[in-house]
This record gives sequence, C-alpha cells and structure tokens, in this order.
Amino acid sequence: MELNQIQQRMRECVAASGIPQKEIAKHIGVSAQTVSKYMRKDVFPALDTFAKLCAFLDVKSDYILGIAEY
Repeated sequence: MELNQIQQRMRECVAASGIPQKEIAKHIGVSAQTVSKYMRKDVFPALDTFAKLCAFLDVKSDYILGIAEY
C-alpha cells in the first residue's frame, strides 16, 4: 500500500470520528497542523504517535495500513 492510500484511510477515519483535528492533535501530543500534514503531505507519524492516533480514533492500525479490512 502506498502512502497516499494510507493517508486516504486516515482522512476517512478522522472524518468518520467527527472529532476536530485540533482535538485529535491535543490528545496525541502534536499540533493541528501536524495532523493535517499526516493526511495531506508526505509525512507519516512516528510509530508511537500513530499508535496514539489509532487508539484515540478507536481504529485498528491494520486497517489504516491496508493489512486488513475495516
């Protein structure tokens, strides 16, 4: 799976959560701009941040990474 596909799944999960990026950022310890970069630029979160993001959104990392279906 390519980065743009992973970013697409991240965008879908964030949108489905209904939680503003600013609140997500606060809970995972980054800025809102950084959350936006994860979904739009060639930037992938550090593994610990990615784990926090998945836990906060209640989404399995395997889904976002394209290893498993939702």
